Amino acid sequence: MIVYEATKKDFCNDVFQDTLVTNIVTNYNNRIGHINQNEVRSWNNSMQYMYRVLMDNEIPEDAGIAIEFQIPHTSKRVDLLISGKDGEGGSVVVVELKQWEKIEKIAGKEAIVKTIINRGMRETTHPSYQAWSYAALIKDYNENAQKEDINLYPCAYLHNYNALGTEDPLTDKVYGYYVEMAPVFVKGGAADLRSFIKRHIKFGDNKENLYKIESGRIRPSKSLQDSLNSMLKGNEEFIMIDDQKVIYETALQLAKKATRTGTKQVLIVRGGPGTGKSVLAVNLLVELTNRSLVTQYVTKNAAPRKVYANKLKKDFRKGHIDNLFKGSGSYVDAPENEFDVLIVDEAHRLNEKSGMFQHLGENQIKEIINASKLSIFFIDERQRVTLKDKGNVKTIEEFAQAEKAEITLGYLESQFRCNGSDGFLAWVDDVLEIRQTANADFIDSSYDVQIFSDPNELFNTIQELNKGNNKSRLVAGYCWDWIKEGKNQSDVHDIQIKEKNFAKSWNLGNSETWAIDEESVHEVGCIHTCQGLEFDYVGVIIGDDLIFENGQIKTDYTQRASTDSSLRGIKKMAKSNPQKAERVADEIIRNTYRTLLTRGQKGCYIYCTNKDLEEYLKYRVNYLSKTYSNKIAEEVEEYK
Repeated sequence: MIVYEATKKDFCNDVFQDTLVTNIVTNYNNRIGHINQNEVRSWNNSMQYMYRVLMDNEIPEDAGIAIEFQIPHTSKRVDLLISGKDGEGGSVVVVELKQWEKIEKIAGKEAIVKTIINRGMRETTHPSYQAWSYAALIKDYNENAQKEDINLYPCAYLHNYNALGTEDPLTDKVYGYYVEMAPVFVKGGAADLRSFIKRHIKFGDNKENLYKIESGRIRPSKSLQDSLNSMLKGNEEFIMIDDQKVIYETALQLAKKATRTGTKQVLIVRGGPGTGKSVLAVNLLVELTNRSLVTQYVTKNAAPRKVYANKLKKDFRKGHIDNLFKGSGSYVDAPENEFDVLIVDEAHRLNEKSGMFQHLGENQIKEIINASKLSIFFIDERQRVTLKDKGNVKTIEEFAQAEKAEITLGYLESQFRCNGSDGFLAWVDDVLEIRQTANADFIDSSYDVQIFSDPNELFNTIQELNKGNNKSRLVAGYCWDWIKEGKNQSDVHDIQIKEKNFAKSWNLGNSETWAIDEESVHEVGCIHTCQGLEFDYVGVIIGDDLIFENGQIKTDYTQRASTDSSLRGIKKMAKSNPQKAERVADEIIRNTYRTLLTRGQKGCYIYCTNKDLEEYLKYRVNYLSKTYSNKIAEEVEEYK
């Protein structure tokens, strides 16, 4: 998706006529959502500099110009694209624009610098790395960029930055590889940037290659479970961007410090659905293992571990796989510092005690920290979905302090699920009344969300979408008893919606690999079979535990199935402290549906047993297309 596109001639005219920013703001509101004034000021500033660079007769008048191109499957946007031809084929220059005035070099972290962001000095990726990684992602995801012989040439332009000669941290040799891949131009370097553009844009294309990139069919995203096999063989399957790269390098640095100095380290990484926590966790598992460090990937939920292991068994011995992927209760009796690194994914799902009867050990968080020199906790506290889930940042910090560990905090923001649509994730949080969000009524147009009135139609749609790549599934809230367990009768079904003549079964006998089994598309998954995993499309059946009443979303834990262990103990709690029970159960139910609704990369389809909720969600979905349309004029005036 491109926010603004024009020929070079029209772009320069828009800048000269002072209409460029107005056009960008209008299109941005229509296609992405509300913007802040900092972005508008950046456009006003940076585009004036690009105007001067492009005012050269040797840069074709009909070269294409695109501003704010959203990279497929992420929430990241490229600042500027210039398209044309280099004499042999299509050519696109990728320009990352920065307002930075100074940076500091960060030793020991690949491609990481420190600069002023939001009024404070913060670590971030080197601009050359950022431009290179964005270009690589476009090439990786866009079929036209691959098939049409379109060459991408990344660079960065820091027009406010004064170079410091041979001692300049921006071009220090530690960043040499990425500066070579994506040259960086600074204040006073407009002529050099102009030469770079002219070298690759010799002829105009009247925006043809921009059109090919924008309209090109998006290749299916490489899901973690499909690519893990080659990752463990040392192949780089995922290019990390921005905050992912910062966390990755921070973790490697902490591992080095922990193993060399003996100082215990704890890294806590917060991130919502689809921020790349699992991708990053497995990348770290691969790299740390390659560095001969004893490393394990830890989750409480067996489904992700079994899916990854199932993908790997054809090439690796089972014992090797079992040594890489462990359950969170594996460290009850582990000696202190037995492992170099333990990487905990879905840390919010950690329990207090371990074992089948929850009677072993003292606390899983404490045991993991004790057993490792470096423990890394990837956590999203809004995905705690059972009474037993005890993972939270405060508890991790308390046990880390008790172990005299050094604590490092990190945060992941880049979106990789829901087609990179921050808007849909914000919409889900707002609709479920988990939190109020600024862009609660806008989602990216490329993400598909629909409300169904018939569960059979929903099921048939998911079946059709699943054909070909086996990456669409139907899931539901746990409002139906698991009555078919251990039975073979074809006429016995767990989930029955009689008024719609709908009858399906929960996943049977394959809950750990349900997400990838060929026949499981005919069954319905629950929170325990899909948390931590992703699909192309997800269909969600919302049961009677979530309703709409008197203008509000409400929960009713009494509608949960008796076979559901997520709320086991809630009735006892209700007797002694009914207010607490209501609050805890309400949080768990909302978090459960938040998790289910955010499993799809390309689309989410919903059926509600509560008709009032169905009508409310239809209203919210229909309202999405209208939001901002009446506000555009006034916002343009505000930003002028």
